[in-house]
Amino acid sequence: MRNRQTINFPAIELNIKQVDGQTFVWDALRGKYLLLTPEERVRQHAIAFLISHCGVMAQSVAQEYPINLNGTAQRADIVVMDKTLTPTILVECKAPEVMITQQVLEQAVRYNSILKARYIILTNGHQHLCLERSENSYIKLKSFPLMEY
Repeated sequence: MRNRQTINFPAIELNIKQVDGQTFVWDALRGKYLLLTPEERVRQHAIAFLISHCGVMAQSVAQEYPINLNGTAQRADIVVMDKTLTPTILVECKAPEVMITQQVLEQAVRYNSILKARYIILTNGHQHLCLERSENSYIKLKSFPLMEY
């Protein structure tokens, strides 16, 4: 069985601290410590990868991006904006033990029905699914999209 502590992203150094038996991670983009849940660990790795390997500028990354979906407040894990502040990449992060299923894809597609980002990335830290939106569907990509500003 695969070690669920490993992440299928390049290694990064997390700035962590312990408080009352709980582990917190420094989120440099938000400027605060966050509880280091399995999903947060995946999010931190995904953001680091987007910045270091996909040409994403740190200042173009929004986390917990609010979405009003049929009158219900939802939040997208990561949204990357282009130079005109238009959502370009929507990233849905799951904990490593959560499989990337059709249900996860449908969640991201619902969010993207509002955002209209060109790309969707689904990741649980082990498995990554990258898709590009076309007129009426999504096309699976062979690699992560690259940003150009």
